[in-house]
Amino acid sequence: MTCKQYLLLNFLIALLLVGCSASKYPFRTQIKQLQKGIVKEDTSYAYNLPYAYNTSHRLVQGYFSRYSHKNRAALDFKMKSGTAVHAARNGIVTRVKEDGSKGGWNKKYRSEGNFIIIQHPDGSRAGYWHLQHNGALVNVGDTVLQGQHIGLSGKTGFALFPHLHFLVWRNDARGQWIPTATRFITSKGIIYLRPFRKYRNIHI
Repeated sequence: MTCKQYLLLNFLIALLLVGCSASKYPFRTQIKQLQKGIVKEDTSYAYNLPYAYNTSHRLVQGYFSRYSHKNRAALDFKMKSGTAVHAARNGIVTRVKEDGSKGGWNKKYRSEGNFIIIQHPDGSRAGYWHLQHNGALVNVGDTVLQGQHIGLSGKTGFALFPHLHFLVWRNDARGQWIPTATRFITSKGIIYLRPFRKYRNIHI
């Protein structure tokens, strides 16, 4: 076996191991089935898309996508820097960071990521990440309404290109914060989003 073949073999083994470890995430299968419509569910809260009404953005990464969400129940919406970010649900702002000014595809930038975290009436929380420098339009303690303009998208932190990283957590019986999948109100109905598709935010 040549050195090149040996390195290729080890690379393929590493990919296989990563895939296997990712598949052990306890909610991965359930979330994938919800996304594909294999499992039907219509009782969870229906979130707004986190951008302006009558605008569309492409979902470039979905829950457990292979690129950088292998173990993450999170969503990435492609957005130009400075795009308006809107609250997906009513709540109270619990954390804000907007002093980061750097970003790129290197983990050294992770601490630079700007974000807003909002707690909802049922105790769940939503995070809006990679906002631009000074891109938060709300402060800790503010009450926000669903659809309210809360920030400006950017590329701060561990990010290859400008986008909005959005996720929701809920507190389980053991007091641990668990990322969870959410349904959204779209022009295609109230659905679980799937990657590589564009979704339009609408009023209902």
